[in-house]
Amino acid sequence: MLTRKQHELLTFIHERMKESGIPPSFDEMKDALDLRSKSGIHRLITALEERGFIRRLPNRARALEVIKLPDSMNPSLGGRKARFEPNVIEGNLGRVAAPPPRSAPPSSMPGADYGRPVSIPVMGRIAAGTPIEAIQTHSHTITVPPEMLGAGEHFALEVRGDSMIEAGIFDGDTVLIRKQDTAGTGEIIVALVDDEEATLKRLRKRGNSVALEAANPAYETRIFGPDRVKVQGRLVGLLRKY
Repeated sequence: MLTRKQHELLTFIHERMKESGIPPSFDEMKDALDLRSKSGIHRLITALEERGFIRRLPNRARALEVIKLPDSMNPSLGGRKARFEPNVIEGNLGRVAAPPPRSAPPSSMPGADYGRPVSIPVMGRIAAGTPIEAIQTHSHTITVPPEMLGAGEHFALEVRGDSMIEAGIFDGDTVLIRKQDTAGTGEIIVALVDDEEATLKRLRKRGNSVALEAANPAYETRIFGPDRVKVQGRLVGLLRKY
């Protein structure tokens, strides 16, 4: 799933290469998207490359290759434009019932599922670095022990980036998130910024402002007005493959 600007840039590059066979320059891309600086183009190209839509060819000036197009640009869809819905918690989320008291013996609870692995959906990737949009598509399902989740609705996201390494969260980890729209200061949350970009950060409340704090000194804390940040969920667990 692409943001509006990423979609516009990919469309511009694709159309230009169909016309001339030569990728547009950064200045041409900046003017086409009405951006103030080329740094914004750099960020968009990096995001498109990370998502596998384009490839930068080494040792060649202006060397870009379009690898694939989103479904909204696929002629088989009859020109329909896919609606971008970055809210990472929509869809069929795994609901987990609160486990029964540990003191209650299993024999006293006929049919109880306590201890049985719970399936939850993986809803794409989340940035632990510079915010990117979270992928809305339910890519696959994983099973986790119920004691890792507790009560409520949960979903999982794959981590991209290294901004939370001092909190023990690394690139490639899978985080387990409890769906909620509020959180306390100091909690690690999925934050939706400006209804467009999602990121995994520690929440800090500073007066009327909201700060999204990284757990890596290489990244600056970002401060927003309260109307620009929406809490999508709170970190409750983490899975890692070795």
